[in-house]
Amino acid sequence: MAVNAAPSGEASAGRLAGRWVPWLVIGLWVALAAVMVPLSGKLSSVTTDRAVDTLPASAESTKVAVLEDSLPGGEDNTFVFVYHRARGMTDADRATVERHYNTLAKRYPPTATAAAGEDDEGSPTRPSTDGKAMMFTLDVSTTYGGPEAIVGPLREAAKDRPAGLELDVTGPAAVDGDMDAVFDGIDLQVFLTTVVVVTLLLILTYRSPVLWLIPLVVVGVAALTAMATVYLLVKGFGIVVNDQNSALLTILVFGVGTDYALLLIARYREALHHHENVRVAMVHALRGAAPAIVASAATVVAGLLCLFVADLNSTSGLGPIGAAGILCALVAMLTLFPAVLVVLGRRIFWPAIPRFSTAVEEKPGLWGRLGTAISRRRWVATLSSLGIMGVLAIGLAGNTGALREQDQFLSAPESVTGFTVLRQHFPELGGQPMTIFTRPAYQERVLDIVKGTHGVAEAIPGQTSGGWADISVFPTDAPDSTAEYDTIKRVRSAVHAVSGAAAIVGGPSAENLDTEVTTSRDEKLVIPLVLTVVLIVLGLLLRAIVAPLVLMATVIVSFAAAFGGSVFVFDTILGFKGVDYSVPLLAFLFLVALGVDYNIFLVSRAREEAVRLGTRDGMLKALSATGGVITSAGLVLAATFAVLATLPLVMLIEVGFLVAFGVLLDALLVRSVLVPALTLLIGRRIWWPSRLSRPVEPPDGQRPLVDDEELALQR
Repeated sequence: MAVNAAPSGEASAGRLAGRWVPWLVIGLWVALAAVMVPLSGKLSSVTTDRAVDTLPASAESTKVAVLEDSLPGGEDNTFVFVYHRARGMTDADRATVERHYNTLAKRYPPTATAAAGEDDEGSPTRPSTDGKAMMFTLDVSTTYGGPEAIVGPLREAAKDRPAGLELDVTGPAAVDGDMDAVFDGIDLQVFLTTVVVVTLLLILTYRSPVLWLIPLVVVGVAALTAMATVYLLVKGFGIVVNDQNSALLTILVFGVGTDYALLLIARYREALHHHENVRVAMVHALRGAAPAIVASAATVVAGLLCLFVADLNSTSGLGPIGAAGILCALVAMLTLFPAVLVVLGRRIFWPAIPRFSTAVEEKPGLWGRLGTAISRRRWVATLSSLGIMGVLAIGLAGNTGALREQDQFLSAPESVTGFTVLRQHFPELGGQPMTIFTRPAYQERVLDIVKGTHGVAEAIPGQTSGGWADISVFPTDAPDSTAEYDTIKRVRSAVHAVSGAAAIVGGPSAENLDTEVTTSRDEKLVIPLVLTVVLIVLGLLLRAIVAPLVLMATVIVSFAAAFGGSVFVFDTILGFKGVDYSVPLLAFLFLVALGVDYNIFLVSRAREEAVRLGTRDGMLKALSATGGVITSAGLVLAATFAVLATLPLVMLIEVGFLVAFGVLLDALLVRSVLVPALTLLIGRRIWWPSRLSRPVEPPDGQRPLVDDEELALQR
């Protein structure tokens, strides 16, 4: 079929594409980069993983953490040293433990009574009842550095011990230190790995020695600009950025930025066949691609900004961070990227340079043949797609319980294995200590009530300062277990009943409990809000009601299938012991917002084509035109999120795998088969109530026109 180049709009396009415009845009970006790139390197200096910056804003444990930081010695890092020998501790072992404590106590003078208390003789060390272990607690002031800076020297200082005497340095601060070690240098690692992955995929996509470099460089500029923008937001508005959100920022910018580049290049290549002037061709390409790209970005930004209503600080902080990244990617890909392509001209596509011709031969290709097959077997395509996703969704019956903090590491570090040893030899101290703050006058009364609470092994009064008295409480059950959480709830109920005490309960396990409860509450608030906002954006873009509802339904089904399939992999293949509390909400947000992207790219093109071809032929034309580029975009986006699966933290592996799998499922099945099949089944009514949903009226006195559905039946 020959398609003649239409001259309409050529004059206006020529006026918009003056020779000086691309150079002006590039010049403005060079000036902007000169300011922003130096600032991007400062983002790591303002990232924080302090508990008070990531915990729920209104939670009781957050109030305890804030109070601890404000009181003298309250911000100390607590380490637990557990020495053990399988055949029983010897006299030399016990002497070594005493010597280590005295050495470390001199090097890091304690500011408070050790959380484990002292034995009857006043020794800070504590033997186990089975005679096979000893332990002591060391509180180290933050003036010596954070947990990540202290835990290494502590372990090194305790290496001098008799053969066969094992030592595990554990405790809340040791876990934090090992967690910080995982995130150490994560920004650079994610950035470099993402660059390598995107580079390889772009080279395979374009098979050009040069073209792949242009989107990569521009997306890199967008990423650096986004990092600088987030740094300015932190300094100006005090938003919180943790290492996890910083890594997600890089992934988002590279993923969506490359998607926008692929879509624009596809439109630009089409336009070059119809327009001899590259600047005019780019104007036409932007006219065709920009509305879908802007709508896509608006959808993701709107979804991210819904996180503002979340109570969990780390979740709500991702909203402005991610939105800033998406907007930077959008602006760069709609301004700098087109300008660079225009300046470099057609030769950038070498060796497959698109040539201008007044008659362009269009071949059906793979996606055209797929569209024809779907058109002939609409019900088969629809039911098969839904059947596949239904089978995957069965995986939701697997272990979707919350992942414990000790199970967060891909390979358990010493701090985690130490908790197991501690519980084995000191079952009465098996859980992480709770911290209770109460008014000094009520300390004894609160202490007596806590000691009598079921599930409490030991309660020790601490210091009094700043109008508060603290109590350290050791539960009998394992950390982050249901039994330990029940004990925390009982302790809270008991101390809250003491009128005038103003008692509050916190500590590591209490923080995890509050985080889990808050996340569940945030999901019930954020998920409906995201669905509503995305639905409104789709309605405005497509000027319809039915189409947005259909698209949202496919995305929700796709998310359920991706989540179910991922849980099956986590359970049976990777052996994870649950799903991190933050994964469902993050995965839902990314898969709904990003999954809708591909539907926007396809259906907006289908609507554009339906104006002149009808719904059936418009959808088939859109599938043929966008199939390759959307599939490539899906592969790139999935690969960028899969980068997270290379990191040694279960939570990031789960997010990376789930989103990558969901994006592939959406791009290869939902957008390629299910959405076209549903559109062909529903017909023109999918555009209801817009004018496209109504039959075309014939001129007066002429025979009624046959609409596209009747034509399809005749064929």
